[in-house]
Amino acid sequence: MTELPHYSPMLAKAGTLPGDDEHWAYEVKFDGIRAIGYVDHDLRLMSRNDKDITVAWPELAPMAPAVPPFVVDGEIVVFAADGRTSFEALQPRMHQRNPATIRALATTAPATYMIFDLLHIGARSLIGLPYHQRRQLLEQIGLRGPQWRVPPRLADAGATALAESERRHLEGIIAKRLDSTYLPGRRSPLWTKVKNVHDQEIVIVGWRPGTGRRSDHIGSLLMAVHDGTGKLVYIGNVGTGFTQATLNNLRARLAPLRQQTATLDADVKDAIWVEPTLVGEVSFTEWTGDGRLRHPSWRGLRVDKSTDQVTRAPQPNEQL
Repeated sequence: MTELPHYSPMLAKAGTLPGDDEHWAYEVKFDGIRAIGYVDHDLRLMSRNDKDITVAWPELAPMAPAVPPFVVDGEIVVFAADGRTSFEALQPRMHQRNPATIRALATTAPATYMIFDLLHIGARSLIGLPYHQRRQLLEQIGLRGPQWRVPPRLADAGATALAESERRHLEGIIAKRLDSTYLPGRRSPLWTKVKNVHDQEIVIVGWRPGTGRRSDHIGSLLMAVHDGTGKLVYIGNVGTGFTQATLNNLRARLAPLRQQTATLDADVKDAIWVEPTLVGEVSFTEWTGDGRLRHPSWRGLRVDKSTDQVTRAPQPNEQL
């Protein structure tokens, strides 16, 4: 492959809708896995934490070859039967590296690469151009294939677009400043994510056994995040949002991580502690006054995140 330069993804900040629609563009916030795509003789896909994930997505390989070569940014998603993206449907694909199983999953639950930015083409880097020019160039190169596409920008004003996303039970929208350059590896309010629900990445530090029908399985997971000093702090349990397949997978992954000593300081009865090496994601309604998540619901494991990246994500307008 021609030596295309490396780019880390630009990250959006959580926030509220801008008050000046004329300076912003709006896009759907997709519920998937962020990936930078390097397209030359072959396709190479790199995750947000700079892991090569190409092998997991063979249905995207026909994007290559490309002349001239280019680099794009986007989200790998799986669409459910109702047309919405399904993070749950992505779960079996994220962890799988067996070639035969990958090929089967690519047929039964094919992924789609939703490409929303163009970072490089030929010998030219485009990250110094404003968003509206990069987007125009992206639309001009005609990236449309069986499992990849450039999603349309939302034509409505921000408030209307957000309301429509909520009506359609979507995660939310992304507001992008029209004059914003691409800032690799930086989280910037020039890209603002406005969500209909709150999400939080968590470190799994243990579990509590279930009761009733789940007496032989995990009842709830013990969650933690890093505080400002880098210390893991307990933020509560999550016991909803699991399928039986999810519980089986979690039990298999957590069993070898079990340890006798407490992973952190928390007054939790019947806790089974584990090494804090797995990252998950939950949705929730709000933070409580004592630093817990209210009404958390499990969304899935995040193999594209490392535990040291997991800190408390503020809600819009919240000052930490």
